[in-house]
Amino acid sequence: MKEFVMYEDWDKITFDIVKLNEETQQVYVAITKQGRISLIAYPLLEDKNGLYFEYGPFYKKIYIDDFEEVND
Repeated sequence: MKEFVMYEDWDKITFDIVKLNEETQQVYVAITKQGRISLIAYPLLEDKNGLYFEYGPFYKKIYIDDFEEVND
């Protein structure tokens, strides 16, 4: 599984890619924040830095290449 961790103020937010479908241009991400888990489908976007999706009210770019492989 690929995972990315970021901090927003004092909150740790963990993103886990559940499914990445470049054909339909969607990424399914499990987001863990404050003990809650949400599964959300985001449109997959691309710019000169690579594939990404936008998260949160300020549309923060979360790049797929920033995710690291983790083994449970």
